[in-house]
Amino acid sequence: MLINQTSAWKALQAHWASMASRHMRDLFTADAQRSQRFSLSACGLHLDYSKNLVDRETIRLLLALAETADLASWSQRLLAGDKVNSTEGRAVLHMALRNLGYRHYAYEGRDVMPDILSVLSRMRAFSDDVRSGRWLGYTGQPITDIVSIGIGGSNLGPKMVCEALQPYQQEGLRVHFVSNLDASQISQTLKLLNAATTLFVISSKTFTTQETLTNAHSAREWLLQQLYDEAAVKRHFVAVSTNRQAVAQFGIHTANMFEFWDWVGGRYSLWSAIGLPIALAIGMEGFEQLLFGAHEMDEHFVQAAPDANMPVILALLGIWYINFGAAHSHAVIPYSQHLASLPAFLQQLDMESNGKRVTRDGESIDYATGPVVWGQAGTDAQHSFFQLIHQGTCLTPCDFILPLRTHYPLGKHHDQLVANCLAQAQALMRGRTEQEALDEMRQADLDEQSLQMLLPHRVFPGNRPSNMLVMDQLTPYTLGALIALYEHKVFVQGIIWGVDSFDQWGVELGKRLAGHILQNFNELSCSPDVDSSTAALIRRYHLAIES
Repeated sequence: MLINQTSAWKALQAHWASMASRHMRDLFTADAQRSQRFSLSACGLHLDYSKNLVDRETIRLLLALAETADLASWSQRLLAGDKVNSTEGRAVLHMALRNLGYRHYAYEGRDVMPDILSVLSRMRAFSDDVRSGRWLGYTGQPITDIVSIGIGGSNLGPKMVCEALQPYQQEGLRVHFVSNLDASQISQTLKLLNAATTLFVISSKTFTTQETLTNAHSAREWLLQQLYDEAAVKRHFVAVSTNRQAVAQFGIHTANMFEFWDWVGGRYSLWSAIGLPIALAIGMEGFEQLLFGAHEMDEHFVQAAPDANMPVILALLGIWYINFGAAHSHAVIPYSQHLASLPAFLQQLDMESNGKRVTRDGESIDYATGPVVWGQAGTDAQHSFFQLIHQGTCLTPCDFILPLRTHYPLGKHHDQLVANCLAQAQALMRGRTEQEALDEMRQADLDEQSLQMLLPHRVFPGNRPSNMLVMDQLTPYTLGALIALYEHKVFVQGIIWGVDSFDQWGVELGKRLAGHILQNFNELSCSPDVDSSTAALIRRYHLAIES
């Protein structure tokens, strides 16, 4: 039975109808302890979810929905290494990657921790060698630049983490990321580098990913144009892959191949050897702190009671607005420039996981699943899309993410940043009434005609929900906890919606069709099964490049 046919779902539909007429201003007025009642702390993070259109009955009904979906049982299956990725017949053991030996994890009856710890040990040895200058390039010079080449989870996670933890990076060792097939990205990256001091990390599970291998071969050609000797490839390229033969054929010494496993999903892979660029950037101690923060959030998720469980509460609040408040998108606004890439990372994590139209059993779904996730770093966001969130016609729940201490104490910058973040959340909740708008304009001595003309434009409805996630400071530990928090949130929502959060068949179709179109490029003709629009665009492409 679909979840929307259950009595728990129908109870929430009726409850939304009664809550929709209430205003959060009144909820705060009626309960002086509201912020304490609707707050949680765990793993260095504090979640204040009091600025949501909820009361204690809302939370009770949402928790009943999670129980109806058998969330506790599915969480135990995830923990036990069951093949919860049902369409691909795979376990999902990203929690094991950051376990660091505290808990037993097995796959098909085999303990996975020895292999994980072995790869971590190799990552430590290699990153220490590069960072200390012991690893020398072909001409005997130490490495100054690392170029990570990957796409999807092999790029978004490491890139986001390296940017977020820039204050922890080693001076004199720069990290660059290349993912796009557009040649401008790799061309512009390589233009500023010296081949003799550049190390490439090629991340591809199968070592056949089209975008990654195209960029990798371009990087290889660039290196050989400067160093001339095929032997140089072994000193300037390492791989994160499972395909030993393809890695060797590329010219990478297999001793410099770091493996991971098919139970590591791409968007959950930064905790594995895919995180090698992170270890190179911040050191293995920092990488292990990242793992430890995530591990502690894992333990919170599997041990805390549902009503005190941060990922569960975040997930249920999302369900509340998506399925009962008709919200189609969710905004993530980090008030930290270092977290500017977090919204893009969460887009893949959320939309690739839960953007599904059928249940795990293949039954068509007639309710909303994954929302559109989007966002931008504050305060830039205030001057781009906040107008829509404040006064637009669509309901857009927001997550504000705020480090309370900065790594760069410069004047009053951080005071102003924090003030802006708190003010935006308050404004979304409170809004501005007609009377408040009139009083403000009268203080500005506006005439009555101007008052009446401007009044509709100066009124804010408020009642726009937001979560406030704060941490003392953005560190490897708190970042690890934050990422794991969102991972578990997505998992919980997928369980309630009844979808497989760990496959991505929609992505595979585009890859297959791209290969088919590329074949038509090479043949300079179109096969009969190419539609007329695509065929015409291919012909236009050929005319453009031939002119």
